[in-house]
Amino acid sequence: MRPPLIDRQVALGAEGLPSQGELEAWVHAVLAHHAAESRHELTVRFVDTAESQALNRDYRGRDRPTNVLSFPFEAPPGIALPLLGDLVICHPVVAREAVEQRKPLVEHYAHLVIHGTLHLLGYDHIDEAEAEAMERLERELLAELAIPDPYVPRSATSASSADSDNERTDP
Repeated sequence: MRPPLIDRQVALGAEGLPSQGELEAWVHAVLAHHAAESRHELTVRFVDTAESQALNRDYRGRDRPTNVLSFPFEAPPGIALPLLGDLVICHPVVAREAVEQRKPLVEHYAHLVIHGTLHLLGYDHIDEAEAEAMERLERELLAELAIPDPYVPRSATSASSADSDNERTDP
């Protein structure tokens, strides 16, 4: 399997953003579970709340910033390209959630990149059965990376100072 090619874009000044290597490891974890998947190129763009809110409003009808947006690439019929699509991640929202959910920021980022990449591959959580299947795969992939279950609340004593946790709605 080819390693993922990731165009890492940073549209804000912020500390604590995932490195190129971390992004590649997390996306590779997802793609390794989809051996037949030939698409392996994507963009991961880190944005501020204004850009996230504008995209969320324009493409999803929700006038608020959100942690991650996924935009799958849809090739014209008969054209095969290795493009998965784009992930747009709002750093201020992710950082706030990490603190609120008492998770290390890097673990929350890993979860959101995996979650978003699964969306690019067609996974969704609109109905309960889809949500359970997607969450099960997220837990499995994160466990392979030695990252705890993101859906289990953490106590204040079990988390580091740069913590995070992800709620089921809209990761």
